[in-house]
Amino acid sequence: MVTAANTFLATLSTTQKSKVLLGFTEANATAWSNLPCGSSCRVGIQFSTLSTTQLAAAKAVVKAATGTGSGTGYDQVSQILAADDVLGKSASGYGSGNYYLAFLGTPSATGTWQLHFGGHHLAVNLTYADGQVEGATPYFVGVEPSSWTGSDGATYAPLKGMRDGMLAMLGSLSTTQLAQAKLSQSFSDVLLGPAKDGAFPTTKQGLQVSQLTSAQQQLVLAALTPWVQVADDTTAASLLATYQSELDATYIAYSGSSALSSQGDYVRIDGPGVWVEFVCQNGVIYRSQVHYHTVYRDHIRDYGGEFSF
Repeated sequence: MVTAANTFLATLSTTQKSKVLLGFTEANATAWSNLPCGSSCRVGIQFSTLSTTQLAAAKAVVKAATGTGSGTGYDQVSQILAADDVLGKSASGYGSGNYYLAFLGTPSATGTWQLHFGGHHLAVNLTYADGQVEGATPYFVGVEPSSWTGSDGATYAPLKGMRDGMLAMLGSLSTTQLAQAKLSQSFSDVLLGPAKDGAFPTTKQGLQVSQLTSAQQQLVLAALTPWVQVADDTTAASLLATYQSELDATYIAYSGSSALSSQGDYVRIDGPGVWVEFVCQNGVIYRSQVHYHTVYRDHIRDYGGEFSF
């Protein structure tokens, strides 16, 4: 990861480096959004300003930092950028060029720094301390259109694995369990999106995972896995082991319909560490489709636990 970062930095001019190398401050770390608001809500260097060589080196940084799974990690990140290019054909302000990358602190195998990358429907925040990932959150990922056919004839649906995992988890519940998991609130978006750092509910709600069968518990773990796999494979495996050890104290909950197909359908996994939300919204550009917003946070490890909110 440090090698990829330094290779990218070596392609930049002094002026460009000043946009990429920033302080690891709370203001910089929390400067992310799910909106197409460009540099008004983000820090870093814009992809559209990079040469072909620089852009390839920047993407190599993101690839080195993220997981290798199909439909997760770098594959999913790439599809989110591609979805924005699809949107850009129908509306201005969208496109893979409107994504920003910064290093908060100096990339190194010692000390603390963060890879800060994102744009519309994406925020990747990976914090490193002494050569290890200290925090893989917050990770926001959304998509519109929810699926499309590419110029290669393939069908793309970047959040299908996330939705399918949540559907399988909810589909395993009995009528009684569904009633226990049902929230009284309604949701039009994720609860802990941008500018909601540290705003975890003080009381966990829904159905405690300790009340589920072993098979159902494994479906909970499988449901949250695609989010955790944003991080490199070794980090993701470590985090999953931690979240598995905390399953008994984890809660699942939903609002709206458990079909996850209509405006306001919402599902949450909330543990001692892990926090994952998935919500359906009406399409903004593609009005005939719902589109999805999701967020992965950690009660302890957001931004590597470097800030108090």
